[in-house]
Amino acid sequence: MTDDIQPRVTRGLLADGRDIIFFDDSEPYLSGERTREIHDPRPLEPRQSPPPESASIRVDPLTGDHVAIAAHRMNRTFLPPADEDPLAPAGQGTVPSEVPEPEYDVVVFENRFPSLQGPLETYRDEPLFRETSPGGRCEVVCFTSEQAGSFARLGHRRARTVIEAWTHRTRELSALDGVVQVVPFENRGEEIGVTLHHPHGQIYAYSYLPPHTAAVQRSAERWKASTGGDLIADVLDAELEAGDRIITETAHWVAYVPFAAKWPVEFMVVPRRAARDFTELDDQEKGELADLYLDLLGRLDRFFDGIDQLPYISAWHQVPVRGGEAISRMRLHVFSLLRAPGKMKYLAGSESAMAAWISDTTPERIAQRFREVAP
Repeated sequence: MTDDIQPRVTRGLLADGRDIIFFDDSEPYLSGERTREIHDPRPLEPRQSPPPESASIRVDPLTGDHVAIAAHRMNRTFLPPADEDPLAPAGQGTVPSEVPEPEYDVVVFENRFPSLQGPLETYRDEPLFRETSPGGRCEVVCFTSEQAGSFARLGHRRARTVIEAWTHRTRELSALDGVVQVVPFENRGEEIGVTLHHPHGQIYAYSYLPPHTAAVQRSAERWKASTGGDLIADVLDAELEAGDRIITETAHWVAYVPFAAKWPVEFMVVPRRAARDFTELDDQEKGELADLYLDLLGRLDRFFDGIDQLPYISAWHQVPVRGGEAISRMRLHVFSLLRAPGKMKYLAGSESAMAAWISDTTPERIAQRFREVAP
């Protein structure tokens, strides 16, 4: 399905100076019949950058991995009751909302408790100990004003609006000084570690190359040097040729379970052409992606009998703004830690201590189950 209706974008500021952006796909705001008057009445102090001793990015001298230190997040909101939903529209809960409007379609705002914030500054640059400010930005994306539900139940038009929000934020965040990669993601379910039940996701604009992306970049560089090929494109072609891990295909996208899947439930979605991020997708690709994503999330909720909403993590790996020159295209990675109803895959000694993964099933069985639960 194609859908070229563009949501109306309205910007404002929260009481402490954080940005908030509304994406309206319904009337009376879509046509401009009514204009949002964004006023946050909360008596919040202007947001201050956390001190270096509580917030920074340190580099592990053994692995080279970056670790965000965010001690100021210890007291952030955690699983409040339904009547204390800070993501609900203003006036619908017993606590002041982060969204100072009586209704909304999709809204994005800066996280009140960010692990990444502001410009990049060097705190320490020693042979073994390197430390910078927590540069970058963290944003919250509310998919709907409804307090219950999930992305899978949004419907095509609202899913398209979320994709337009991701596109808008990718474009602006990628232009910020020091930003290296922009990653929209969603955590769903208490088992994953969700702190708010309201359907929402986040966007992290990293000031460094995250370890996973750095590993993919190294593999892609080696593959190009040895074969001259495009690693992600060649993996996609090989998966299509093998066929047994393909879940479904559309004109512009392919969904499959990776050859070396780590999780009990897992899939990738990759564009057939080398689109680096959301900003490079056309309306037809976005419309098709909205339907495909809703389809796949629906299959997640049917994967295990007796589980209506499977806990999952969904992350959009967009090509880095810099440092990912060998990575040709964006991809979606979705996975769940649930290996059976009531049974979680815990990351114990081998996985957590050694990063040596052990899978409890086969990728081919995962793909077969996804095909069985097709709508």
